[in-house]
Amino acid sequence: MKNQRAAKDIGKTTQQFVDDNTLSVKKLIDILNISNNDYIRTTDKERHWPTAQKIWRKLVESGDIYKKKYKGRYCTGCEKFITEKELVDGLCPLHNKKPDLVEEENYFFRLSKYSEELANKIKAGEYRIIPKKRRNEIISFINSGLTDVSFSRDKRSLDWGIPVPDDDSQIMYVWCDALTNYLSGIGYTYDEKKFNKYWPAEIHFIGKDILRFHAVIWSAMLLSAGIVLPKKLFVHGFITSQGKKMSKTMGNVIDPFVQIDKYGVDAFRYYLLNEIPSADDGDFTEEAIAKKINSNLAGDLGNLVLRVLSLVEKNGGTVPEGKRDLFKPIFKFIPEDYEDFMDDFKFQSAISEAWKIVALLNRYINDTKPWEMMDEDRLSNILYNLLEYLRITSILLYPFMPNASVKIMEQLGLKEEDIKWDNLEWGLLKSGTKVKKGEILFKKIQ
Repeated sequence: MKNQRAAKDIGKTTQQFVDDNTLSVKKLIDILNISNNDYIRTTDKERHWPTAQKIWRKLVESGDIYKKKYKGRYCTGCEKFITEKELVDGLCPLHNKKPDLVEEENYFFRLSKYSEELANKIKAGEYRIIPKKRRNEIISFINSGLTDVSFSRDKRSLDWGIPVPDDDSQIMYVWCDALTNYLSGIGYTYDEKKFNKYWPAEIHFIGKDILRFHAVIWSAMLLSAGIVLPKKLFVHGFITSQGKKMSKTMGNVIDPFVQIDKYGVDAFRYYLLNEIPSADDGDFTEEAIAKKINSNLAGDLGNLVLRVLSLVEKNGGTVPEGKRDLFKPIFKFIPEDYEDFMDDFKFQSAISEAWKIVALLNRYINDTKPWEMMDEDRLSNILYNLLEYLRITSILLYPFMPNASVKIMEQLGLKEEDIKWDNLEWGLLKSGTKVKKGEILFKKIQ
């Protein structure tokens, strides 16, 4: 509904409006160097529309779709009805606007029917919601009493969307439409083998403002349709600006394209993943990103790579012979803890594990002073340890800063395909490999 209204305000069709918005989303995915093997939209009539209509019919077969007249306060920004107790001074607390009073006949989904079953699955850990505070929030919400939810709109008020099967007067509303797109993208109606490979999903990764829709409505829909629930639901917070949610009306919006152009994509990714808590809100400031670039990226990592490769260039320009004699007591737990942190979406902690190596390597150079070393065998061993740990560090940092990791690998005479979890094993860097110092990874911000 909000897309339809926004399109009308600027004199475009709704389809044109969302097409334009999609271009910027695709551009951002590309410029942020985010890997994805598909991109599906709910306007996809070949894959998505048949899926949404099949799920609708499944809900009908379960006796969970019925029609009734309804009257309530509706927030277009939230795309949901808001109860009296949720309002703050008569306004939606999230959008600070007065909801519309809506009265019409719609189809409803029997959400209330699944209260007990859903709560039991969450409590048993069969459906895991992360972090724990979001799990507790949903259990509390279910215990307060679920009410059935509107699943369609009269075509006279919403003329854009998927028609309700067997009733041309109604348009399928956002829940049965948007949420089923998880199934559309993996072949639910057209590729059984692909669907069975990818479902149940290992993880759904969502923002906190759509937690109830996913944890409650979506889960109940799946139960009604006889489909297994996803294994995990991870809920992240907001990236705030000036301590508040970004809003054009407040003038505190951060343009990612501007920031990436100014600081580089790897620095931007590093800052967001290291400084913004995965499960909570975090504030974005340009002062903070500049400090992180100067201290962590240019000062710690970039300087380390430059120093090591400069030393190797001055001593033959190839990987020397060497054996592992560095960090023996501590290396064992670094990949193990890193993997655990990644599995729990604690990205700050995972980066911290990689940065332990960076810090120790910088200290190791300062302590051993290889530029003064007269013992050639000892010098070779020091350089080999430095190079091998740079290789390992580049693998650990790859999910966060892929461009920088690839550049480090290339300077070590390796390729992007060498960045694999299995390659964290010690000693894979072969002596005699040509090493070449490249451009500075990160420049300091003045």
